[in-house]
Amino acid sequence: MKLRLDACIAQHQGDRQEQQDRLTLLGHPRLSGVALAAVADGMGGHTGGALAAEQVVHTLINNFRQWHGEDPHGILNESFMEAHAMIKTSRFINEKDPHSTVVALILKPPSVFFGHCGDSRMYFFQGDAMHSHTRDHSWIEFMVQQGRMSKEVADHHPHRNILMTSLGGVDDPQVDFGVVEKLEDGDAFLLCSDGLWEYFASDELGRIIMEGSAQEVSGKLIQMARVRAAGKGDNVSIALLKFHKAACQ
Repeated sequence: MKLRLDACIAQHQGDRQEQQDRLTLLGHPRLSGVALAAVADGMGGHTGGALAAEQVVHTLINNFRQWHGEDPHGILNESFMEAHAMIKTSRFINEKDPHSTVVALILKPPSVFFGHCGDSRMYFFQGDAMHSHTRDHSWIEFMVQQGRMSKEVADHHPHRNILMTSLGGVDDPQVDFGVVEKLEDGDAFLLCSDGLWEYFASDELGRIIMEGSAQEVSGKLIQMARVRAAGKGDNVSIALLKFHKAACQ
Protein backbone atom coordinates (compact mmCIF):
# COMPACT_ATOMS: atom_id res chain seq x y z
CA MET A 1 0.00 0.00 0.00
CA LYS A 2 1.37 3.38 -1.02
CA LEU A 3 1.03 6.16 1.54
CA ARG A 4 0.84 9.92 1.09
CA LEU A 5 2.61 12.18 3.58
CA ASP A 6 0.96 15.37 4.83
CA ALA A 7 3.46 17.30 6.97
CA CYS A 8 3.92 20.72 8.55
CA ILE A 9 6.17 22.55 10.99
CA ALA A 10 4.99 25.52 13.05
CA GLN A 11 6.24 27.74 15.90
CA HIS A 12 5.13 30.50 18.25
CA GLN A 13 7.33 32.52 20.58
CA GLY A 14 4.71 32.35 23.30
CA ASP A 15 5.12 34.92 26.05
CA ARG A 16 8.91 34.62 26.22
CA GLN A 17 11.31 37.40 25.22
CA GLU A 18 13.08 35.11 22.77
CA GLN A 19 12.35 32.07 20.61
CA GLN A 20 14.80 29.44 21.87
CA ASP A 21 13.25 26.47 20.06
CA ARG A 22 14.56 25.32 16.70
CA LEU A 23 13.01 22.80 14.32
CA THR A 24 13.32 21.34 10.86
CA LEU A 25 11.49 19.17 8.35
CA LEU A 26 13.29 18.27 5.14
CA GLY A 27 13.65 15.57 2.54
CA HIS A 28 16.91 13.82 1.78
CA PRO A 29 18.74 15.29 -1.24
CA ARG A 30 19.37 11.87 -2.83
CA LEU A 31 17.27 9.17 -1.11
CA SER A 32 13.70 9.13 -2.41
CA GLY A 33 10.99 9.19 0.26
CA VAL A 34 13.48 9.69 3.12
CA ALA A 35 12.96 12.67 5.44
CA LEU A 36 14.14 14.19 8.73
CA ALA A 37 12.02 15.98 11.33
CA ALA A 38 13.38 17.44 14.57
CA VAL A 39 12.50 19.77 17.43
CA ALA A 40 15.10 21.17 19.85
CA ASP A 41 14.23 23.24 22.92
CA GLY A 42 17.11 25.40 24.11
CA MET A 43 17.86 26.41 27.71
CA GLY A 44 20.56 28.52 29.28
CA GLY A 45 19.76 32.19 29.69
CA HIS A 46 19.47 34.95 27.13
CA THR A 47 20.66 33.71 23.67
CA GLY A 48 22.44 30.70 25.22
CA GLY A 49 19.49 28.35 24.80
CA ALA A 50 18.83 29.50 21.26
CA LEU A 51 22.47 28.84 20.32
CA ALA A 52 22.32 25.36 21.82
CA ALA A 53 19.12 24.42 19.97
CA GLU A 54 20.52 25.92 16.77
CA GLN A 55 23.61 23.73 17.12
CA VAL A 56 21.49 20.59 17.55
CA VAL A 57 19.34 21.20 14.48
CA HIS A 58 22.29 22.39 12.38
CA THR A 59 24.23 19.21 13.20
CA LEU A 60 21.25 16.97 12.42
CA ILE A 61 20.70 18.65 9.06
CA ASN A 62 24.35 18.52 8.01
CA ASN A 63 24.77 14.86 8.95
CA PHE A 64 21.43 13.87 7.38
CA ARG A 65 22.34 15.48 4.05
CA GLN A 66 25.59 13.49 3.91
CA TRP A 67 23.99 10.24 5.10
CA HIS A 68 23.84 7.24 2.76
CA GLY A 69 20.83 5.56 4.34
CA GLU A 70 22.37 2.94 6.61
CA ASP A 71 21.62 2.65 10.36
CA PRO A 72 19.16 5.52 11.02
CA HIS A 73 19.57 5.22 14.79
CA GLY A 74 23.32 5.46 14.33
CA ILE A 75 23.16 8.76 12.45
CA LEU A 76 20.77 10.19 15.03
CA ASN A 77 23.03 9.16 17.90
CA GLU A 78 26.12 10.47 16.12
CA SER A 79 24.39 13.80 15.57
CA PHE A 80 23.20 14.07 19.17
CA MET A 81 26.66 13.35 20.57
CA GLU A 82 28.38 15.71 18.14
CA ALA A 83 25.97 18.50 19.05
CA HIS A 84 26.46 17.73 22.75
CA ALA A 85 30.23 18.13 22.39
CA MET A 86 29.89 21.36 20.41
CA ILE A 87 27.50 22.89 22.96
CA LYS A 88 29.86 21.99 25.82
CA THR A 89 32.72 23.66 23.96
CA SER A 90 30.66 26.81 23.44
CA ARG A 91 30.27 27.19 27.22
CA PHE A 92 33.91 28.21 27.46
CA ILE A 93 33.64 30.61 24.52
CA ASN A 94 30.51 32.61 25.38
CA GLU A 95 30.46 32.18 29.19
CA LYS A 96 26.88 30.94 29.12
CA ASP A 97 25.39 27.66 30.30
CA PRO A 98 23.60 26.40 27.18
CA HIS A 99 21.63 23.15 27.02
CA SER A 100 19.07 21.71 24.66
CA THR A 101 16.54 18.92 24.49
CA VAL A 102 15.92 17.16 21.19
CA VAL A 103 13.45 14.82 19.57
CA ALA A 104 14.06 13.70 16.00
CA LEU A 105 12.80 11.12 13.54
CA ILE A 106 13.97 9.75 10.24
CA LEU A 107 11.33 8.54 7.80
CA LYS A 108 12.78 5.67 5.81
CA PRO A 109 9.78 3.90 4.28
CA PRO A 110 8.19 1.69 5.37
CA SER A 111 9.61 2.58 8.82
CA VAL A 112 10.12 5.56 11.11
CA PHE A 113 13.19 5.68 13.38
CA PHE A 114 13.32 8.15 16.25
CA GLY A 115 15.43 9.29 19.18
CA HIS A 116 15.20 11.85 21.95
CA CYS A 117 16.92 13.46 24.93
CA GLY A 118 15.13 15.57 27.54
CA ASP A 119 11.43 16.38 27.50
CA SER A 120 10.69 17.33 23.92
CA ARG A 121 8.29 14.58 22.89
CA MET A 122 7.23 12.45 19.96
CA TYR A 123 3.67 11.11 20.00
CA PHE A 124 2.70 8.21 17.73
CA PHE A 125 -0.99 8.01 16.90
CA GLN A 126 -2.86 5.32 15.00
CA GLY A 127 -6.03 7.04 13.90
CA ASP A 128 -7.20 9.13 16.84
CA ALA A 129 -5.75 6.74 19.44
CA MET A 130 -2.33 7.32 20.94
CA HIS A 131 -0.08 4.30 20.51
CA SER A 132 2.84 5.71 22.51
CA HIS A 133 4.93 8.77 23.30
CA THR A 134 8.56 9.18 24.27
CA ARG A 135 9.31 9.05 27.98
CA ASP A 136 10.62 12.35 29.38
CA HIS A 137 14.07 12.38 30.93
CA SER A 138 12.75 14.38 33.85
CA TRP A 139 12.86 14.05 37.62
CA ILE A 140 9.09 13.65 37.74
CA GLU A 141 9.07 10.86 35.16
CA PHE A 142 11.84 9.12 37.11
CA MET A 143 9.68 9.27 40.23
CA VAL A 144 6.74 7.78 38.30
CA GLN A 145 8.87 4.94 36.95
CA GLN A 146 10.14 4.23 40.46
CA GLY A 147 6.57 3.96 41.70
CA ARG A 148 7.06 6.92 44.03
CA MET A 149 4.53 9.19 42.32
CA SER A 150 1.29 8.54 40.44
CA LYS A 151 0.87 9.60 36.82
CA GLU A 152 -2.10 11.76 37.86
CA VAL A 153 0.02 13.72 40.37
CA ALA A 154 2.94 13.94 37.93
CA ASP A 155 0.81 15.47 35.18
CA HIS A 156 0.17 18.55 37.34
CA HIS A 157 3.35 18.69 39.42
CA PRO A 158 4.96 22.17 39.49
CA HIS A 159 8.44 20.67 38.95
CA ARG A 160 7.57 18.40 36.01
CA ASN A 161 9.99 20.31 33.74
CA ILE A 162 13.14 19.64 35.82
CA LEU A 163 15.37 17.54 33.56
CA MET A 164 17.83 14.82 34.51
CA THR A 165 19.71 14.99 31.21
CA SER A 166 20.11 17.20 28.15
CA LEU A 167 22.56 17.91 25.35
CA GLY A 168 25.34 20.22 26.49
CA GLY A 169 25.33 19.22 30.15
CA VAL A 170 28.36 18.24 32.21
CA ASP A 171 27.56 14.52 31.98
CA ASP A 172 27.06 12.45 28.86
CA PRO A 173 23.42 12.69 27.81
CA GLN A 174 20.90 9.91 28.15
CA VAL A 175 19.41 9.20 24.75
CA ASP A 176 16.60 6.76 23.95
CA PHE A 177 15.67 5.34 20.55
CA GLY A 178 12.72 3.55 19.01
CA VAL A 179 11.24 2.43 15.71
CA VAL A 180 7.85 2.00 14.10
CA GLU A 181 8.53 -0.85 11.73
CA LYS A 182 5.68 -0.47 9.24
CA LEU A 183 3.61 2.62 8.56
CA GLU A 184 -0.13 2.25 8.06
CA ASP A 185 -2.94 4.42 6.74
CA GLY A 186 -3.93 6.89 9.48
CA ASP A 187 -0.61 6.89 11.34
CA ALA A 188 0.56 10.28 12.66
CA PHE A 189 3.67 11.54 14.44
CA LEU A 190 3.70 14.71 16.51
CA LEU A 191 7.06 16.11 17.60
CA CYS A 192 6.77 19.04 20.00
CA SER A 193 8.40 21.04 22.75
CA ASP A 194 6.94 21.19 26.27
CA GLY A 195 5.39 24.54 25.39
CA LEU A 196 2.75 22.49 23.60
CA TRP A 197 2.33 19.14 25.32
CA GLU A 198 1.91 20.49 28.85
CA TYR A 199 -1.51 21.88 27.86
CA PHE A 200 -3.00 18.72 26.35
CA ALA A 201 -3.99 15.21 27.36
CA SER A 202 -2.90 12.53 24.89
CA ASP A 203 -6.43 11.51 23.91
CA GLU A 204 -7.31 15.14 23.17
CA LEU A 205 -4.27 15.49 20.91
CA GLY A 206 -5.37 12.39 19.02
CA ARG A 207 -8.83 13.76 18.38
CA ILE A 208 -7.54 17.13 17.21
CA ILE A 209 -4.95 15.60 14.87
CA MET A 210 -7.74 13.77 13.02
CA GLU A 211 -9.70 16.98 12.42
CA GLY A 212 -7.84 18.45 9.46
CA SER A 213 -4.69 18.77 7.42
CA ALA A 214 -1.28 18.94 9.10
CA GLN A 215 -1.21 22.71 8.55
CA GLU A 216 -4.72 23.22 9.92
CA VAL A 217 -4.07 21.03 12.96
CA SER A 218 -0.74 22.70 13.75
CA GLY A 219 -2.36 26.13 13.72
CA LYS A 220 -5.22 24.96 15.91
CA LEU A 221 -2.89 23.34 18.47
CA ILE A 222 -0.79 26.49 18.78
CA GLN A 223 -3.89 28.65 19.13
CA MET A 224 -5.30 26.40 21.86
CA ALA A 225 -1.94 26.32 23.70
CA ARG A 226 -1.79 30.11 23.63
CA VAL A 227 -5.26 30.41 25.13
CA ARG A 228 -4.55 27.84 27.84
CA ALA A 229 -1.20 29.46 28.71
CA ALA A 230 -3.12 32.60 29.73
CA GLY A 231 -0.21 34.95 29.11
CA LYS A 232 2.47 32.69 30.65
CA GLY A 233 3.25 30.45 27.69
CA ASP A 234 6.63 29.02 26.75
CA ASN A 235 7.97 28.78 23.20
CA VAL A 236 5.88 26.35 21.14
CA SER A 237 7.24 24.17 18.35
CA ILE A 238 5.48 21.47 16.32
CA ALA A 239 6.45 19.05 13.57
CA LEU A 240 3.46 17.00 12.46
CA LEU A 241 3.53 14.12 9.98
CA LYS A 242 0.30 12.40 8.90
CA PHE A 243 0.16 9.36 6.61
CA HIS A 244 -2.80 8.53 4.38
CA LYS A 245 -3.51 5.90 1.77
CA ALA A 246 -2.52 7.31 -1.61
CA ALA A 247 -5.26 7.68 -4.18
CA CYS A 248 -5.16 5.14 -7.00
CA GLN A 249 -3.83 6.49 -10.30
